[in-house]
Amino acid sequence: MDDVLRRLAAVGPFFAVPYGKEPPGPGFRPLTALYGEQLGPYVAEVGRRIGTGPGRVAASTAQLGIASRLWSLGLGCAALAGRIPDLAADRVWWRLPDAGSLQLWLPEPAPGLPAEALGETVLGNLAALDEGLRERFGVSPKVLRGNTASGLVGALRVLIDRVPGGAAVELAGALLADGGALAGTGTFIHEEGLGVAFVRRSCCLYYQVPGGGLCGDCVLRTERRTGRRTG
Repeated sequence: MDDVLRRLAAVGPFFAVPYGKEPPGPGFRPLTALYGEQLGPYVAEVGRRIGTGPGRVAASTAQLGIASRLWSLGLGCAALAGRIPDLAADRVWWRLPDAGSLQLWLPEPAPGLPAEALGETVLGNLAALDEGLRERFGVSPKVLRGNTASGLVGALRVLIDRVPGGAAVELAGALLADGGALAGTGTFIHEEGLGVAFVRRSCCLYYQVPGGGLCGDCVLRTERRTGRRTG
């Protein structure tokens, strides 16, 4: 995976992940630590940075950011090589710098899993995070699943603007389709040459952030146009 990860870093900073026998600095720990005793302090720090305090909005925002990073890494490797790194929570390490977003590191990435394992490895990783956010902050499963789908489509949108992304589109489409692991989270459309569109069926709560507004795929946009509640 070394060459793939080097090529992927050129796509953009959200796709860049250091790797190797030694972390690129102090403070890195497995995501299992973040999902455990560090979850409260991490959500509190996210809430401080976005101005909402440590509550549901901060928790939702934190989850969406982590999901987006994991999807970016997995989709990018699938598009470039047809294989993905093992993204289990004990295989991906993290730290939060004093300034900037969450940083990830992969210790000695293995030769890789088949691209078809993307959903299993990312969703398995997020399952522990989501459980903690539901129990400690009361974020609903519907919001968390919608965030996961939004992170997937957002990563895909950036990726296919920069590299041939046929394999990534196929993987994302399968996860979002009826019968897929993220079925029912929203309406996904891909048209060759025009890119992707997605309207989710839940809200990530970011509109409650001071100055946040509505995200591009937010269900509230549809509700405000039609005057109907969509859930």
